[in-house]
Amino acid sequence: MNAPTLRGMAMVLVAAMLWGTTGTAQSFAPPQLSSYWVGALRLAVAALFFWPVLWLSDRPALARTAWRGLPWRGVALAAVCMCAYNLAFFAGVRACGIAVGTALALGSGPVWAGLLQALITRVLPTPTWWLGTGVAVAGVVTLATAGGAADSVSLSGVLLCLLAGLSYASYALVNQRMVMGASPAAVTTTVFSLAALLAMPGAAALSGAPQLHTDDVAVVVWLGVVSTGVAYLLFSHALRHISAATGVVLALAEPMTAFVLAILVVGEQPGVAGAAGLAAVLAGLWLVVRSELRAPASQPPAGANASPR
Repeated sequence: MNAPTLRGMAMVLVAAMLWGTTGTAQSFAPPQLSSYWVGALRLAVAALFFWPVLWLSDRPALARTAWRGLPWRGVALAAVCMCAYNLAFFAGVRACGIAVGTALALGSGPVWAGLLQALITRVLPTPTWWLGTGVAVAGVVTLATAGGAADSVSLSGVLLCLLAGLSYASYALVNQRMVMGASPAAVTTTVFSLAALLAMPGAAALSGAPQLHTDDVAVVVWLGVVSTGVAYLLFSHALRHISAATGVVLALAEPMTAFVLAILVVGEQPGVAGAAGLAAVLAGLWLVVRSELRAPASQPPAGANASPR
């Protein structure tokens, strides 16, 4: 059994649990702040969080002017992907509704990741990986629609959610190739700083100036520091040990966490369909973990040998 692989998968699962707190955190704040600004400001707060982390954990690299060794084309592409993901996800969920929007964005991510990984590396994931992905995605859809709400779905909303899934999968693949040859802390700090600089004007153009209230500030700080900053730092470190496609699939533990928190904290009662969806996600994740652990120990994660610059 490959210990680094197990460690990488554990990091992604913890990151996914932190991502899963997003919906619960937002439920405690009145919705005065535009969704576009929620996405942009959490990127900004995360970037501010990453700078002291980088200074404390990677000071020798800073002294050697680490940024000159970063793959800047990859950094720019990852920042664009992260910016697009945040803006497209919140806009898509607003257009499609929380249930359908979340299912489309999160459910399409692993499929995009598997296809992109196959296109870039010319190595298809194993049949077990695809089976696990399919089962987990079906579970996500079931979890998202367990409440039985009939959300109105627009074509533009569907396309935005699919764009969010594609952007997230692309970020994971590009990020993995970078962290194999550079400091994960330096890569993550630079990517999120640039993504925040891109997202802020976008949010202003789409929804005007932000109107922040006390509750909004508390939610944005939580989203930026915990469910974005800590989570993505773990995710970047994990991609040194597992394939990006597997990382995206394991991140489906996010809606599972959100489902459990909705029951324990918010008091929702999703019923039998929700329980079935939860079981499907767990079964799918188990199949993906099994596929990853059966991969040859000497084989690096897909895309690990490439270094975009």
